[in-house]
Amino acid sequence: MNATMGTPVARVDGRQKVTGAARYAADFDQDGQAYAVIVGATVGLGEVLAIDDAAVRALPGVIDVLTHLNAPRLPYAERRSFIDPGAGERLHVLQDAQVRFHGQPVAVVIAETLDQAEHAALALRVRYQAARPVVDPTDDTVGEIVPEAFGVERADHVRGAPQADAAVDDVAIDAHYEIARQNHMPIEPHATIAAWHGDTLRLWSKSQFVANEQAEIAAIFGLREDQVDVVCPFVGGAFGTSLRTWPHVTLAAMAARVSGRPVKLVLTRRQTFHATGHRPRSLQRVALSAAPDGALRRVIHEGRGETSRFEQFTEAMTSATSYLYSCPNVHTRYRLLPLDVSTPTHMRGPGEASGILALECALDELAYALRIDPLALRRRNEPAQDEGARKPFSSRAMLDCYAMGADRFGWSRRTMAPGSMRDGRLLLGWGMAATTYPTFFAPASARARILPDGRFEVEAAASDMGPGTYTSMTQVAADTLGVALDRVTVSLGRSAYPPTPPHGGSMTMASVGSAVLAACRELQAELARRLLGDPEAPFGGAPLDELTWGKGALYRTSSPQDALRYEEIMARIGGQPIEVGATGSRDDKAGDTYSMHAFGAVFAEVAIDPDVCTMRVRRMVGAYDVGRVINPRLARSQCLGGMIGGIGMALMEATALDPRDGRPVNAHMADYLVPVNRDIGELDVCFVGGHDAHANALGVKGVGEIALVGVAPAIANAVFHATGKRVRRLPIRIENLLEPGVEA
Repeated sequence: MNATMGTPVARVDGRQKVTGAARYAADFDQDGQAYAVIVGATVGLGEVLAIDDAAVRALPGVIDVLTHLNAPRLPYAERRSFIDPGAGERLHVLQDAQVRFHGQPVAVVIAETLDQAEHAALALRVRYQAARPVVDPTDDTVGEIVPEAFGVERADHVRGAPQADAAVDDVAIDAHYEIARQNHMPIEPHATIAAWHGDTLRLWSKSQFVANEQAEIAAIFGLREDQVDVVCPFVGGAFGTSLRTWPHVTLAAMAARVSGRPVKLVLTRRQTFHATGHRPRSLQRVALSAAPDGALRRVIHEGRGETSRFEQFTEAMTSATSYLYSCPNVHTRYRLLPLDVSTPTHMRGPGEASGILALECALDELAYALRIDPLALRRRNEPAQDEGARKPFSSRAMLDCYAMGADRFGWSRRTMAPGSMRDGRLLLGWGMAATTYPTFFAPASARARILPDGRFEVEAAASDMGPGTYTSMTQVAADTLGVALDRVTVSLGRSAYPPTPPHGGSMTMASVGSAVLAACRELQAELARRLLGDPEAPFGGAPLDELTWGKGALYRTSSPQDALRYEEIMARIGGQPIEVGATGSRDDKAGDTYSMHAFGAVFAEVAIDPDVCTMRVRRMVGAYDVGRVINPRLARSQCLGGMIGGIGMALMEATALDPRDGRPVNAHMADYLVPVNRDIGELDVCFVGGHDAHANALGVKGVGEIALVGVAPAIANAVFHATGKRVRRLPIRIENLLEPGVEA
């Protein structure tokens, strides 16, 4: 039987999705179900003075109206997972009259039908004492703070003497960059159906981290974790917005308890802009200097990101700067800017996507100041080790990424001068950027079961938000067990299954895949032990280390022709299902010994109309060092999605806030622009490198996050190459290029 890991098999859940059989959170309708609709604050800061709900309660179908005046008092036990902000306290929904940000839930209406609930929510009158919020991080009143969870020792990194006087022959640049606030915009909006059965609660809820949602809701309601069951077999896109447990989940559970009925609560698209996180707006400064030959002598990278006043959301904005290039003198600095906004959250490539934008655009600026090809400058400064952590890399094939990407893109044909390349009347720009993302690993568990007929079932709590987790986990199990894919059924997305880390951070394959591998191996060992316990069975009494599993059978290593298949083994040991659990692990010393990251290089071509400055990304090449690739078809799809997301980050996506009240003015898909089919040119993906023996049992390094990191700076650098205008604020708009002057 052929191995399945490493082969581009089709999605095992593909038929379910294209036929509509796959069920998402809002699809689990319950008998007797009521509907809840959130009423959000229409001011950005202040206090609720009065709520007139008498008329609303009299409307047809209205069951109840919950506000801070009558909502149950919830314990909100102290709890914080690693996915939550490291300092501050989560919003205690409907527990007080204070308004902290526009759109904060101030009431929830429960009714017999969705139409009745929506009508009643619109009719509810709320009176406020309002103050003007501060929502712009460039406001003079905003003061930066050191993240409490980091401390100065982690927020800042210094090596060498970056503040020393520059050498006489240094070539230097010093530039500021800004990235707009972005929202995730998945196809599936946030949704929760809540149903109480006595003191136990079941939630059908969109979540990338069902184990965390179980624990969080238990803490909020004062329950044991085993009293909460979270079900989420499929997620219709998330990109980080469903990692945390947001207030709507609490409100659905609260409404169900008060009404005594199952309750469905689905956020509108507009509501997802208010209280389910976003990529924080960021302000950065990068100062570089280099010798005339391009050798970096100094790197200074300062990053500041917005956060709410009641929580401190942090991300790794400047961390890659310490290891991406060789440089003796480096200073990175990270601070937060508290505003009257909802708390930001992780968004694809969190931290690195923002930080790499500034660093890689600055490298491009330095290349032009030095009159050195941008790719040659990066090659010139390739490090031999992680100079920030003073560790060797577990693996690093960045030079191979440069070579393969440049070759496939045709970089050698690029001319250096801005505006020197054309296709007819169109200006062509070729830009590139390096990309990287950490290789994370967290303990995960899985359960494997063999049925009497030799089929297998595997269970783990991990979600699948679309990258193909069902398929890749089935491949790991089938490959380990030596059986065909259709002999394995993988079940995911339920807190009752063995716990796993969040489906995010590019850690799912490394962590959950390793757990599935361990569970399947433990199941084989258990079968062998049971078989060897019978002295009359084949191999009875033989030492376990003399036996080998291969091609779906057990045999003595010295005589592979005498093999027992799973079905035969099951018949000999009683024919009842056997179940085992296991936790994935890696060498405890690996994380302390090695610096572990995925790497890559992105090359982009843009075409710009010189008269009206319309921009189109015509083609891109991404070359990635992501360790072992379990399914090239799925991995390529991940990279394509990341490239498309990077186009949005570079040229389209920006959430605009009304400074008077903090209202997101473009909280809908008509004005919040994302790439569509007509915006996408030719995208080429290739992989270099191979198995990373130190990272985890599977040798993978993760592909989901790095696929977006580096795309936006490659495009921004291409825009400069086409026009000679250096736009340092994302997204780049037509008006930026129409403005007079060289820089914007």
